[in-house]
Amino acid sequence: MKSSINRGYFWLVMGLAIPAFIWTVPTLWMLSLSFQPNELLSRTTSNTALGLIPSPFTLDNYASLFAFGQTHFWFLNSLIVAGGMTLAVLILSATAGFAFARLEFPYKRTLMAFCLLGLMVPEQAVFIPLYTMFADLGWHNSYHALILPRVAVPIGVFLMMQFFKGVPGEIEEAARIDGVSTWQIFRHIMVPLARPAMITLAILTFLYAWNDYLWPLVSAQRPERFTITVGLASLQSNFAQSEGLGRVMASGVIASLPVVILFLVFQRYVVQAVALGGSKG
Repeated sequence: MKSSINRGYFWLVMGLAIPAFIWTVPTLWMLSLSFQPNELLSRTTSNTALGLIPSPFTLDNYASLFAFGQTHFWFLNSLIVAGGMTLAVLILSATAGFAFARLEFPYKRTLMAFCLLGLMVPEQAVFIPLYTMFADLGWHNSYHALILPRVAVPIGVFLMMQFFKGVPGEIEEAARIDGVSTWQIFRHIMVPLARPAMITLAILTFLYAWNDYLWPLVSAQRPERFTITVGLASLQSNFAQSEGLGRVMASGVIASLPVVILFLVFQRYVVQAVALGGSKG
């Protein structure tokens, strides 16, 4: 009996590992090509000819990428924009979600309906009004122009609202009996309990902000205000063909590295949030 269970577990792991490896092959290939000389890549890019292990190994693609004067500024811009957007989304979504889930106030259902209606509006539909509004304010080519349009996230409010609804009411009632205010309940009880959901929302928001291309392309016209996605795309469109495929792959690695590190560090919170959501369902 035990051997059959072990055998079943082995085949389950293999059944999951094989698709996972197939899914990661393009990423591994991109990483491998970024460490290979452009002279070799100009002759062939076949994975069977080059292999996943770079030979010969070189860091020239990364050195030439950062030798360009503004790459590190673009990287810093993306960190500031993604970090600022993540912090603002967490504050707004947590407070709004708590209010909708645990408080009573006039027109609550109407406001909640308007908030959730935002899920149905494509972001491209509001680009022209947003661009005109920020142009009238003279805010384009600034950090707040890149951050503020993405702060109101209906799915974040919905996620936090659902989480706070699942917190047992006895906890809040016991706190109120002890004379704890609503703000203290939110800050000292609800927020610590919501840590897995908030970290999950933070990862999703940071991922979205880091990979966002369309709005930074529209709002930031000066190269010194480019984010990493817009900046690296401008490099590729200007001289990727002459500089080689290796630099293009290196730029892809650099652009994806912070998100990968963020997920690896906080993945256990994502698993906790998914498990908690499944148990509530």
